[in-house]
Amino acid sequence: MSFLEFLETRSSDMVELGLEHAAVVGLSVLLATIIGVTLGVATYQRARARGMVLAITGAILTIPSFALFILLLGPLGLGWPPTVVALTLYGLMPVVRNTITGLRGVDPAVLEAAKGMGLNRRQRLLRIELPLAWPVIITGVRVTTLVLLGITAIAAIINGPGYGEFIFTGLARVGTPVAVNLVLAGALGVMILAVLFDILFYTVRKLTTSKGIQ
Repeated sequence: MSFLEFLETRSSDMVELGLEHAAVVGLSVLLATIIGVTLGVATYQRARARGMVLAITGAILTIPSFALFILLLGPLGLGWPPTVVALTLYGLMPVVRNTITGLRGVDPAVLEAAKGMGLNRRQRLLRIELPLAWPVIITGVRVTTLVLLGITAIAAIINGPGYGEFIFTGLARVGTPVAVNLVLAGALGVMILAVLFDILFYTVRKLTTSKGIQ
């Protein structure tokens, strides 16, 4: 059976696994963004706290994904819970780093002008700093999404959702005619999702960024 014939016969599985893959990545990115932006906002003005948060989130990325998934298996079981927790942890670093970079990159003169207009600390953050830092922040979210799309495939070892099911099934059947098709289908699915998410983030950035700073 050729690869195209395989895709045709397993098209419903491709769609189902694709929706699962996109859903778990989307949820994890959302959680990582909320937590990461909050940590960035809370620490960007304090060098010691900033360094600590960056060090911790960076250290998480050094943990092999196989090891982290297995470690979470005990307390969280199989499936979605350990997958979402692991992906959220892996997604923090780019969001935190870019939030801090974006906020620290705001021109001090702009902040002084806003302060002179009577804006308090919270108003300056919400009306001036975060909007100006937004293009940098959303770039971090985009990087997180692309990283998590790949890591999600490994979650199949704990019965996680997504295209990892095809990939690991294919690896388990090495030597059989269908093995290569399974692995290629899983890899192709992840690549297609990466392109779609990239287009989504490009569109969101264009729509949510002020024309003056695009």
